[in-house]
Amino acid sequence: MKRNAAYWTKQLMLESHPEGGSFASSYAAGSTIDTPAGARPLYTSIYFMLADGEVSHFHQLQSDELWYYHDGSALTVHKISADGEYSAVKLGLDMEQGEQPQILVPAGAIFGSSMIESGDYALVGCMVSPGFDFEDFKLFTEEELVERFPQHETIIKKMTP
Repeated sequence: MKRNAAYWTKQLMLESHPEGGSFASSYAAGSTIDTPAGARPLYTSIYFMLADGEVSHFHQLQSDELWYYHDGSALTVHKISADGEYSAVKLGLDMEQGEQPQILVPAGAIFGSSMIESGDYALVGCMVSPGFDFEDFKLFTEEELVERFPQHETIIKKMTP
């Protein structure tokens, strides 16, 4: 069977994610760690997929997140640091084209992702430590980010709902 977005959605039982794309939880550590927001699993992991035309909108987590490329099109992970510095990192396997098979998004960064080229899907894994909790998740509006970072208005318009 040809692997495509429908295949992965069915096989991994992916559901819509508020930031865009779809996801399925794959693991949560049994051990916990105390954080200022309360106890969290030591780490959590998900499968995350963008289908053609989707983006992962700009959002922020209170934990570090490692992204791992799995299949399909390569992604660009767009980041804005706390001091307003924009960067774009390619997640994929074509290292000669500057892609990396895994990347880190540090806690507190504002970030989102988009496919580098039009394609049926991009499938990745994301591991968050301390573990993900929706209480630690913030999705941004275009207005909020343009007000804070007017120098990045073009990418903000692309990466916000």
